[in-house]
Amino acid sequence: MKIILTGGGTAGHVTPNIALLPTLAKLGYSVEYIGSHNGIENGLINLCGIPYHSISSGKLRRYFDMKNFTDVFRIIKGLCDSLLLLRKIKPNVIFSKGGFVAVPVAIAAAMLKIPIVIHESDITPGLATRIALPFAKVMCASFPETIRNNNKGVLTGSPIRQELLNGDKSAAMNLCGFNNLPKKPIILVIGGSLGAVAINKHIFELLPKLLQDFHIIHICGKGNALQDAQAGYAPFEYLQDELPAVFAAADLIISRAGANTLFELLALKKPHLLIPLTKAASRGDQLLNAASFEKQGFSMVLHEEELSADTLYNALAALYHNQDDYIAKMQAHQTADGITKIVEEIKRWTKK
Repeated sequence: MKIILTGGGTAGHVTPNIALLPTLAKLGYSVEYIGSHNGIENGLINLCGIPYHSISSGKLRRYFDMKNFTDVFRIIKGLCDSLLLLRKIKPNVIFSKGGFVAVPVAIAAAMLKIPIVIHESDITPGLATRIALPFAKVMCASFPETIRNNNKGVLTGSPIRQELLNGDKSAAMNLCGFNNLPKKPIILVIGGSLGAVAINKHIFELLPKLLQDFHIIHICGKGNALQDAQAGYAPFEYLQDELPAVFAAADLIISRAGANTLFELLALKKPHLLIPLTKAASRGDQLLNAASFEKQGFSMVLHEEELSADTLYNALAALYHNQDDYIAKMQAHQTADGITKIVEEIKRWTKK
């Protein structure tokens, strides 16, 4: 059986696909990937050792931009690329994690009568998912709110990479140079695959104060790491293979509110402070994700409009003081096995 995975643009559109790879391999699926020429998915998938095919990819914006006119031709080119690839590979099923690169793949699959299963991580489907949905057999979802009034929706949860749950804390301590320092609680700061400028700014400002009581692991994005080394502070532009270890080492986590990250934090039972992207910087999905987790008692939320060095420090102090309450809420939650449920849908729609 052959399956094509697709999705890209951000790490959140790629890592859930990666989480499915071991299970798909055990079931005997031959896996290939369709992504864009220069997207983040290219590098991430090539590390997985599966065939990668690149297509032309455009972006559909919700605002006026001259690139909207030229990107129409890129999308048409992407559709032609997809048709040629699908005719050549002849997959039994396609799984899409979203992003605009997946749109021409979904349309081509429908034209060739190849079943496609899509997954939406956020509460509200993005534009690419909404375009692809009419061509899909089913839409898997992480949040129950997503499938209300949707006759194609199935609640599966989010696929969590199993290696994230089995990190080696001692490896992180060695990586960060904390072994020979006085023992302190560890704060992990993650701003997404590209870092987060607003969060980084206030972490830098607070470092002298925070390092009195905590060690800091800071995933700050490319080109954003501080050059002057400080004892107890470990900056990284990006982490991949080492991420399970630093998750295991962390006592508190500061993060954006991308859906994949939220469900990873929930599975890890790690107390966390969410700083969602603003409505001006996104379509508002992170605000809704964060509100849902805050309502359920899993997360503390600090909105970026309220973000300052003082509010960030006070929020961290409150999170540390009340961490047992957050852990108890997360432990009481029955986390769905997203990988199993999604693979069940893939098996269901695999065309013999």
